Amino acid sequence: MDSITIFLSFVCYSRSTVTRKMNTFQGGGSRSARQFLKALLVELLLYAWFITGGFCKEFGKENFGCIEKERQALLNLKKGLVDYDNLLSSWISGDKDCCRWKGVGCNNKTGHVTLLDLRPVINSSSDTGDIWTPMSGEIGPSLLELRCLTGLDLSLNMFSNIPEFIGSLTELKYLNLSWNGFSGTIPPQLGNISMLRSLDLSWNNSLIVENFEWLSRLSSLRILRMGQVDFTKALNWLQSIKLNPSLASLYLSACQFPPVDPSSLSQVNSSNALKVIHIVGSTFDHSTFPLLINISGNTIDLSLFDNQLKGTIPDSFGNMGSLEHVDFSRNQLEGAIPKSLGNLCNLKTLDFSENGLSEPIHQLLQSLNGCTKNSLEVLRLNDNQLSGFLPDMTEFPSLRDLHLDNNQLDGFSPDSFGHSSQLVYLSLARNKLTGSFPVGIGQMSSLRVLDVSSNNLNGEISEVHLLNLSKLQLLDLSFNSLDLNFSSDWVSPFQLDSIRLRSCKLGPRFPSWLRGQTNFSHLDISNSEISDVIPSWFWYFPSNLKYFNISFNNISGKVPNLSFKFNSFPGVDMSSNMFHGHIPEFLANTTVLNLSGNKFSGSTSFLCTVKESALSYLDLSNNLLSGSLPDCWMNLRQLVVLNLENNNLSGAIPSSMGLLQQVRSLRLRNNSFSGKVPSSLSNCMELELLDLGENQLYGIISPWIGENLTNLVVLRLRSNKFYGKIPPSLCHLESLQILDLSLNNISGSIPPCLNNLTAMARNRSTDAGIWYFYYYSDTFVDGNGVTVLKYGADYIDYASVVWKGVEHEYGKTLGLLKLIDLSSNKLNEEIPKEVTSLLGLITLNLSRNMLTGSIPMEIGQLKVLESLDLSTNSLFGEIPSSLADLFYLSVLNLTNNNLSGKIPSSTQLQSFSASSYLGNPGLCGAPLTNKCPGDETAKPPNADGSGIGIEGDEEWFEPLWFYLGMVIGFAIGFWGVLGTLLINQSWRRKYFQFLSNIEDRIRLTIALKMSKMRQRHHHGLVVDA
Repeated sequence: MDSITIFLSFVCYSRSTVTRKMNTFQGGGSRSARQFLKALLVELLLYAWFITGGFCKEFGKENFGCIEKERQALLNLKKGLVDYDNLLSSWISGDKDCCRWKGVGCNNKTGHVTLLDLRPVINSSSDTGDIWTPMSGEIGPSLLELRCLTGLDLSLNMFSNIPEFIGSLTELKYLNLSWNGFSGTIPPQLGNISMLRSLDLSWNNSLIVENFEWLSRLSSLRILRMGQVDFTKALNWLQSIKLNPSLASLYLSACQFPPVDPSSLSQVNSSNALKVIHIVGSTFDHSTFPLLINISGNTIDLSLFDNQLKGTIPDSFGNMGSLEHVDFSRNQLEGAIPKSLGNLCNLKTLDFSENGLSEPIHQLLQSLNGCTKNSLEVLRLNDNQLSGFLPDMTEFPSLRDLHLDNNQLDGFSPDSFGHSSQLVYLSLARNKLTGSFPVGIGQMSSLRVLDVSSNNLNGEISEVHLLNLSKLQLLDLSFNSLDLNFSSDWVSPFQLDSIRLRSCKLGPRFPSWLRGQTNFSHLDISNSEISDVIPSWFWYFPSNLKYFNISFNNISGKVPNLSFKFNSFPGVDMSSNMFHGHIPEFLANTTVLNLSGNKFSGSTSFLCTVKESALSYLDLSNNLLSGSLPDCWMNLRQLVVLNLENNNLSGAIPSSMGLLQQVRSLRLRNNSFSGKVPSSLSNCMELELLDLGENQLYGIISPWIGENLTNLVVLRLRSNKFYGKIPPSLCHLESLQILDLSLNNISGSIPPCLNNLTAMARNRSTDAGIWYFYYYSDTFVDGNGVTVLKYGADYIDYASVVWKGVEHEYGKTLGLLKLIDLSSNKLNEEIPKEVTSLLGLITLNLSRNMLTGSIPMEIGQLKVLESLDLSTNSLFGEIPSSLADLFYLSVLNLTNNNLSGKIPSSTQLQSFSASSYLGNPGLCGAPLTNKCPGDETAKPPNADGSGIGIEGDEEWFEPLWFYLGMVIGFAIGFWGVLGTLLINQSWRRKYFQFLSNIEDRIRLTIALKMSKMRQRHHHGLVVDA
């Protein structure tokens, strides 16, 4: 028996009852009339109860099946949906019980559908994250037949608009429309669902609220989530929030809000129900900031994270006496925190990280010196501009987590941590701390995380500094001048999960205390002055190892060929040491492997021992490896960075290397590879750097390089045996900044379409370096003892470039360098004038070819050019006068051509030596010694010697006037410029804009000079720790 049958029976019963009562009433008196009216009223109320949804209530113990009308409604709903993943495969007309269908929930007593969950199945993995296949189509009005529906979840799909009729589902208590393709205006009919308790409208396709009045009508609403919603037309948005009587939790993310008129809130009492307010990543007027703080008198959790808030923190903030958790991180707040914060006696978490707070740290902590100091457990002030000495932290007896990293703190007070036994997490990294490591830190018996990396601490750390840190799990002392001096038999009181001692002094002997650390997942002792052989016990790694780095030491010996394989696929960096011998097979089972800068020999066949490698970063460069590359690259499909340069490898490049479809940096330079470049590399369409230089490769430069590898930033094929013409398809490489085809047998003309290399045409680079993100696994323990898993690291790419005749390697400034080197080929015909459209060029080398014609007159457009080499060609005609406009030019070579005429007069061109112009018999003028026709010659002396006397008198006179004029000119010029800048604001702005525009130029020049002074052995591996 279904609810419809029950309802009809009830109607029939009511009619017979009314008839019987009427007969009674006709024969009786007033008492009977009153009884009849009372019975009629009760029956009418029961009737109304059924009409308004009373039939959804439980009234029996019988277990009803699916109601046919609702089953048909679900089947009709399915017809309007596009179910790519076949999620609704169980919704078939042959199955009479819809309560068993996927995503459908029923009341087991009434049989009515009460829950409809159309969320897709989510597949999660560490490599790809969460993946799901959304449904699309339209939500049809048949949904209205589900009159007892209390829960509706349409999230994670791609529906177009929110149907207005959803407002008629008045029994709903839970409605989730998040992560959809919904767009347009949110229907105000949602305000009709008076029983709604939870509403989620977050992360759709820019929904719009035109009037937020409907929120105040949701009298049962407890939780509201809205993300990526435009409120700019809803001037009453904050008023509506305050008017809702039941709202307890408010979550607004990535929304846009209009300014709020404070007078509109003057007659509205603050909500007493609102306990949680999270407004994140949104934009609103700064005047709204203090109004948000006063939105509720009982707020417990207030988060205004990442909202671009500016100015100072309102003093009224201290009136929110119920506050327990505050997060104002990632804003632009300035100045000091108000002293009223010290009155928040229930405050447990205070987060002002990533702002611009700039007061001395001791003053800030004094502002919290009221009752707040007794309750505060977590204090995050990292990434501000706090200064001064860290005071005594024992004033905060409940403090567990203290984040002060990336500020400008100078040092510690003597009692900073003497008795802070409750502190669990302490981070002071990236400050300006000086002096010795505080002994008091060793008394912090509850400490689990200690990070003082990247400071100026010095001196010795002995056992006493770490004496009572028995719970310590992360120790980071990196980038200090600390000397860890422990006795050889010292047994540490802790078992570390993460050991980070980079650039501390641990050597010269390998630190024996590490033998007692048997559970670490992260070990970094790079650049720690170790000159030793690794003891055998070190190679028995913990099973949970995620990363270890012993690079930039002087460690020698062979790596043993261990029989085990890494199960955790760690990152391994052993670069820049003195290891020798063959590379053992167990190292192939990693995600990161950097063995560069050693003396490893033998083949690379160890790479084939893993069938499905997790390697994303492989650097075996600068070793003594030999033989042919194995053809097993189909097993290393995760590679993002592959560097095999500077070895003795030979043979052909394997065709299976074309299966590296995620690789972004491929360097095989300075080996002995031969044969043609395999066409399979055309599948490596993510490549940004391709360096095959200094090999014995031959053949034409394949057109697919320009057609398929459209992301290339660096293309380096120099010093091979390539022949044929430069393919015009290279002009499709709009991101190309370095093109080096020098030292080959390339013939034909220079393609005029090179002006399509738009990255070279831009004067200013968007980024100084070329960075890649690749998979990397690393764990650490946070202050609450929770293991946090992080994935990924940044790699700074580099390239070898011949700059001003000398080969250098550039990394962090590689993105600023824009270069074309086509030298030492057989190119002919004229230099196309289109090359002069590449306004960002720093270096242009077309030397040692067979180019003819004149130097393009537009050469002066290359305003930032620093090196120009056109030597050893057959160029003729005059040197263009516009060449004198290249003020940054520091290398010029026009030798061995057929240039003629006078060298243009300018300070720039005359500053080069005569060697820049030799081999051009027709050239004349300074700095060459041969004079041009018509130049004035020195006047001969008169026969009587009078001429000599006059010149002798002027020898002192002319310098006097010269120096006097220089002094006067300097004074006038200096005060003329300075006075104008002081008076004229627009000129002053343009002057400083000019200084800003040469910023990249200065950075690149410094990097180039520094590069000449050092030999690069290692390439930037930056771990996201």
